[in-house]
Amino acid sequence: MFDLLKQPVLAVQEFLLLAGRAFRNIFRHPHYGDDIALQMDTIGVGSLPIVVLTGFFSGAVMALQMSRALAMYGQVGRTGTVVSITLVRELGPVLTALMVAGRNSSGIASELGSMKVTEQIDAMRALGTDPVQKLVTPRLLATAAMLPVLTVIADFVGMVGGWLIAAAFLDLTSLQYWSTAWRALEWNDVSQGLLKPLVFAVVVSLIGCFYGLRTTGGTQGVGRSTTQAVVASTVLIFILDLLITKIFVSQAGG
Repeated sequence: MFDLLKQPVLAVQEFLLLAGRAFRNIFRHPHYGDDIALQMDTIGVGSLPIVVLTGFFSGAVMALQMSRALAMYGQVGRTGTVVSITLVRELGPVLTALMVAGRNSSGIASELGSMKVTEQIDAMRALGTDPVQKLVTPRLLATAAMLPVLTVIADFVGMVGGWLIAAAFLDLTSLQYWSTAWRALEWNDVSQGLLKPLVFAVVVSLIGCFYGLRTTGGTQGVGRSTTQAVVASTVLIFILDLLITKIFVSQAGG
């Protein structure tokens, strides 16, 4: 029994140590600003098309589905309310994080894994460069900066998708839709919608770096690390989403 738990416990310990070193390096020199800017472009701008598409169609589908349920109570005019709250609280942060995890967590793991199996990381250590400072911290900062921005974009584009459906199929005016969507949002919703992607960004970046840096076994090991990074980051996103939602629901209820 203890032998089965040894590997998972060791992996968690190594991940926490890596996270601690990455956060500590934020306040230490050098900061490698060029690497941070490059990663912000790769992670943020590179993920923009898939995030926009996901957000748009999520909002459109949400408007179609919710309008059917609201029509039973004669409340089709509240479609904007449901779409905005659902997107800002849940769908926007979670779907954006999942898209970024699928695209970038796997990319980070494969990139660092390739460097590990070709002994480039060992060469960096031999030259006196801290691999965590050079490779992990810039990716952590770039993801933490860009994921909340991508989430806001996804939320807005999703509301636009819901508006197009409402205008085309639900006979709602633009004023009806946008006024209900705007008034439905409170500071609790906005803070929840911005805190989640910030937490998810830490998971997406550090999980990718963690599995990349512990890659072994050549090219097969790189593929294995990539798969593990996507699976682990996806599961952790859902777990953290539940925990953060529970905290905000408890505060609202209290």
